[in-house]
Amino acid sequence: MPGTVLLLAASPQGRGCLVDAASVLPVLAAVSPAVLSGTDTANVVELADPLEPQAVLTRLRAAATSPDPLTVFVTGQLQTDRKQRLPHLALARTTPSTVRYTGFPWHWFREELRLRAPGSTTLFADLHADAETWELLRTQPLDSGAGTAVYGRVAPPPQRRTVAQPAYMKAVATLLRSGHRPPAGQLHEAALARLLDAETAATGGRRGGRGQGREQDLVLSEEGRAQDPVPGERGRAQDLVPGERGQAPAPPLAPAPASVPGEPAPEPAAGDPHAEITAAAQAGRHAEADALAARWAEAAVREHGPASEEVLHWAEVRADLAMLAGDPARSCRTWLEVASARLAAGQAADAPAVETAADRAHHQWSRIQDSAQVRELGLLLAELRERVPGRREGALENVRRHLDLLQAANP
Repeated sequence: MPGTVLLLAASPQGRGCLVDAASVLPVLAAVSPAVLSGTDTANVVELADPLEPQAVLTRLRAAATSPDPLTVFVTGQLQTDRKQRLPHLALARTTPSTVRYTGFPWHWFREELRLRAPGSTTLFADLHADAETWELLRTQPLDSGAGTAVYGRVAPPPQRRTVAQPAYMKAVATLLRSGHRPPAGQLHEAALARLLDAETAATGGRRGGRGQGREQDLVLSEEGRAQDPVPGERGRAQDLVPGERGQAPAPPLAPAPASVPGEPAPEPAAGDPHAEITAAAQAGRHAEADALAARWAEAAVREHGPASEEVLHWAEVRADLAMLAGDPARSCRTWLEVASARLAAGQAADAPAVETAADRAHHQWSRIQDSAQVRELGLLLAELRERVPGRREGALENVRRHLDLLQAANP
């Protein structure tokens, strides 16, 4: 079975650098792709000190759409957007004042990986946080999505004028260079043990000596919890904060009917429906996947009300399904509706869920081929961009320019 591996190492240039993230790439690159992935063969994509968040998003999105097992190795540093108080992976041009525009928002990992089949995605992370982000993580730990197995550590800031090393990720890479790929949880525990042994030796044999004068790392486990870094020792656990579900309710979005007119819609089966929906979409049964999502949307209306966050969630799922089905016009239209509904509910124009909906609508609009649909949805997108400009400068101007060119070509 083939797999996909994404190697991402990023840290700011200059004095703001906390960790030499790129130093781990040669060690990881020395591991065979199959061992990195834990599959028979694998395609490896490497991103070393990327400059633009959109470049990272493009590579992550391409990897996430593959039905094959996906393993992501992320090494770098976390900084906080001071306006929204959201953690970002700092990129080469990121500074404390520009992180909102030059960093990669961590919640984008959750958004891009959310439709993947449960059990098909593993993320290894070795991250160093600046002082502000370290304090934030005490009450708002990282969220990478319920369907993604996450392993790694988040370290506090190193001493001043010190650039830390990605010791956890190097331990993972060194273990994999043996040619043996144990289950992810065992690999994680072995890397922690190797890290602890090295630090114990560096402190003259004092177990846990690293914690003297410096706070201990937060360790990310498969269940998405932060725990004590020493395997086998008990520590204070912190649940990862759930996603942005539970925000202010929004006006209703009418889901497309998935049953015969005049007959009641069948109740969806109990349990998590996402795996079944994803499997149908990845097998090319796009109509079936959308029908399943529509039935869950109808159930959400009955159970939670037409203005519920659950209904918006299923609208977002159906927008993604339209994208996977190669119908950018339907996907764009649905994302426009989601963004408008969130705004009407009183959510801020720069709220992550609103910006995500606007950005995805814009992305899908750029893929529409039919000129009439481009014009129709472009006018709606321009209206939305006036309220939700997003993080990329010139988004509204981009829409208007394309509409002007279309008008000139088809007066």
